[in-house]
Amino acid sequence: MESDGGMVFPPPKDRRPDALGDLTVLSDELLCAIFESLPPSDIGRLACVSSVLYIFCNEEPLWMGICLRRAGGLFEYRGTWKATALCEYFGFLPGCVDPCRKPMCFDGFSSMFLYKRWYRCFTALDGFSMDIGKVERKTNLTLEEFSVEYDGKKPVLLTGLSQNWPAINKWTVEQLAEDYGDAAFRISQRNAKKIRMKFKDYASYMKAQHDEDPLYVFDDKFGEVAPGLLKDYSVPHLFQEDFFDVLEEDKRPPFRWLVVGPERSGASWHVDPALTSAWNTLLSGRKRWALYPPGRVPLGVTVHVNEEDGDVNIETPSSLQWWLEFYPLLAEHEKPLECTQLPGETIFVPSGWWHCVLNLENSVAVTQNFVNASNFEFVCLDMTPGYHHKGVSRAGSLAIHKDDFKSLELIEPYSVEHLNLSDMSRKGKRLKLSEVGESPYACKSIEHVLNGGSNSSIHSVFQPFSYTIDYLSSFLDEDKGHYNSYWCTSNCIGQREFREWLQRLWIEKPGLRDLVWKGACIALDADGWFQCLMGICSFHNLPLPSEDEKLPVGTGSNPVYLTANHVIKIYVEGGLEFSVNSLGTELEFYSLLCRVQSPLKAHVPDVLASGFLFCENGAYRILPWNGRQFPEALENFVRQSGYSRLSHSEFGLWSKKQFEFRRAGINGLVNDGSEGINLWPYIITKKCNGDMFANLRNVLTRDELLNLSSFLGEQVRNLHLIPLPSILNSCDANSPEKISKVQLDKNCDLGNESAVPSASYHMEATEITNLGKEMQKVFVETMNRRKRAISDRLAKWGDPIPSKLVDKAIEYLPKDFARLFDAKIEHDGCDKFLTWIHMDIMDDNVYMERCLFNQCLRDSSQDANKGEHGVLNVPNAVSGLRRWQPSYILDFGDLSVGDPLLDLIPIYLDVFRGDSLLFEQFLKSYRLPLITCTVQPKSDTDVQVDLEKFKRISYRAMCYCILHEDNVLGVIFDMWKELRKCESWEEVEAAVWGCLNNYQPV
Repeated sequence: MESDGGMVFPPPKDRRPDALGDLTVLSDELLCAIFESLPPSDIGRLACVSSVLYIFCNEEPLWMGICLRRAGGLFEYRGTWKATALCEYFGFLPGCVDPCRKPMCFDGFSSMFLYKRWYRCFTALDGFSMDIGKVERKTNLTLEEFSVEYDGKKPVLLTGLSQNWPAINKWTVEQLAEDYGDAAFRISQRNAKKIRMKFKDYASYMKAQHDEDPLYVFDDKFGEVAPGLLKDYSVPHLFQEDFFDVLEEDKRPPFRWLVVGPERSGASWHVDPALTSAWNTLLSGRKRWALYPPGRVPLGVTVHVNEEDGDVNIETPSSLQWWLEFYPLLAEHEKPLECTQLPGETIFVPSGWWHCVLNLENSVAVTQNFVNASNFEFVCLDMTPGYHHKGVSRAGSLAIHKDDFKSLELIEPYSVEHLNLSDMSRKGKRLKLSEVGESPYACKSIEHVLNGGSNSSIHSVFQPFSYTIDYLSSFLDEDKGHYNSYWCTSNCIGQREFREWLQRLWIEKPGLRDLVWKGACIALDADGWFQCLMGICSFHNLPLPSEDEKLPVGTGSNPVYLTANHVIKIYVEGGLEFSVNSLGTELEFYSLLCRVQSPLKAHVPDVLASGFLFCENGAYRILPWNGRQFPEALENFVRQSGYSRLSHSEFGLWSKKQFEFRRAGINGLVNDGSEGINLWPYIITKKCNGDMFANLRNVLTRDELLNLSSFLGEQVRNLHLIPLPSILNSCDANSPEKISKVQLDKNCDLGNESAVPSASYHMEATEITNLGKEMQKVFVETMNRRKRAISDRLAKWGDPIPSKLVDKAIEYLPKDFARLFDAKIEHDGCDKFLTWIHMDIMDDNVYMERCLFNQCLRDSSQDANKGEHGVLNVPNAVSGLRRWQPSYILDFGDLSVGDPLLDLIPIYLDVFRGDSLLFEQFLKSYRLPLITCTVQPKSDTDVQVDLEKFKRISYRAMCYCILHEDNVLGVIFDMWKELRKCESWEEVEAAVWGCLNNYQPV
């Protein structure tokens, strides 16, 4: 370098090697990633080590990542991310943080990575405003023109749809801050937890920030936070058909969002959830859009599809980074469709289209996703278990195995791509499209670039791709059905809600039945199950199902049909052996109900028939079965199918528990291996009059709800008092005095439904049989197995479970569940650990029927005669008034043995929706002891605090919630949103289950 005096100075010495030492071998990008994982206190210490580390540790993007990683709930930005971190996590007062303090400067250090990131933070976006008109613009488009030319075919920009909306004038950042400044909206940001910001704070952030990927308001609950916003716009006439509108708003998936963001913010490359279509209306600002047709994955994007459950995860740069660093690499013919959206314009994005959005200035928009006739089958396809079809629908030919090409029939191809699948692993299919090296401007694996380049040394296969339902359906996995496979956690709607949705469409929109049937055949294999139903009805001379009865009903785990006065359930869940044992257990339970004359029998539908349905030589055959020895004719059929696990003679509770014992991995993990065997157990029961509680919840009076609570308490009590079957099987059922291991209360007349069975209807602690010990071993080992995988499971379920609690789950749970039950029971010296448990008493398995007022009065009076536990809940009313009363508990297919607390979890959370008064009423009628432990220390390492928590009933209930196979914790944190701020599981336990610690059995 030459100075003014003509003297030449050498360039400054590179300070990186001395300042970083051994860390100098790491790239700047990797160093930043490492530093972001450190706690803020360590970042502060590192900044004092050397000049280069000072530079790294004072980068705003680093502090932004630290803040968002730790943030949760209501959030406030303090002018800079470093200042925000110091205030939020170190207790600094805002005035004590000096943002104007002059930073230290050093020469002799440069970083292309840091420079590019700094450039992205401060770049202006005026140059992105050019619109070359690749997306058509239309005005006054009719519904017919839209359906013929665009719906399901290509994007279009529409003008004039929002000209009469109040939002056109009211939805600016300034006006929203004035009208809704204290309303807290949800914030979306890559790698961020779920946080909310008051809009006035967010507006201040928009003015102050210089982030490369700014915080973005993306709130699907804005109608609840600010109901007035819903009055400012209406769904345009082109998009008013939405099949999800048959569901109540709390059951339908998220479908509308308020979208607010500053310059440089936006949505990175994605395909809309469930392959739905969308419209987006811009109210203020400007947005830049880029779109690719289905199956054409953008450069720089990586698609992951999990083979086990079909979960789709997309790795993509931010929208700004993609436009700056990947877009310039594209040849002209490889560029996406592009447009600049202006205020008042609405863009339509069809099903399956990739799109990326960049805000060119402060922008406010509203968007909605919808399902209509053009995309309904695609939505059903995306809800179908499996992974291959999900990969193909998003990644096109890149997701197709080479062996599949021979069997594919060309259907309207529209693109041919280079294909290389050399790095496709069997688990967690990774559809890599590009590998970006140190410089984002150089692609190291050009063979994976979707539309780019050619390389003669690279093996490429040219194959067609067609985004049609027939083509995509050819990639469905025949061995993965709706009822026997994992439900994808990334699906926008739950498995039960999805079946309810199809059923409602079938009943409420009869004009769409042809279309709904096609979708149900794709997602549920409805045609196959209907053929099974016809075979069962024909054999038993039952009335054939009507048109209304063609689809399976209910939200259980097996296909269930209602026909005339009958209910037909086909067992599918868990594979063949589990299904056979489930039916055997259910039949064994019904037999016990009759043998011990339990009062519960009056509230369980009668069993009319049971058997096996199997397909042999293309024809369906039926063999009746009573739940005992497996039919010899079927043994040969199963053996010829290569399956040999159904050789034992007895099928029931103990056989089912042995199967669970093996499946739990205690004697080695067992794979069922029954895929492809066309054999299904079934049961026919009497159809109940009335309706399920799930459909009546909102019309019942408080008295009727309390009466329901008492009913459930009584019947669950009756269930838990029934002896285990293997005990009765070993003695003469007609001679109760010979039953040495079952103690019946002398004052209990089981034949008298008004009598109260004794709580001592169970095994003595001193006479626990080997059978009981083995069942307890199954239960304990299953809990321990679930515990070992709990962190991964909770992390996969994600929101709304707080991540800080996920990290503390292992510490909260007992080290060994055997310790939790290594106890003496403080109730008459008896062991009440093992009982029958229903496992699935939810609002759709409780039936209610109408009764005349006089009948209700008579029944309630009889109940009142029971004393303090009876409930007389008859409001003032005139004679003849019809009311609802509980009548039946349904679906005993998940029957098992275990801690009775497991039945209380779904009742409290699903049936009562966390209503403590209803739960209290339930417990008054239940009256059985809930295992109270007195644990003796086994070693000096046991501490008193562990012993105390083992004694709490609430602790055991909370452990079961954490380890539950279903996402019970998601229900808890949705129901009690304030618990998301809890710092410990003990706080959650006390809030949800603390009432159990005061429970006093009678």
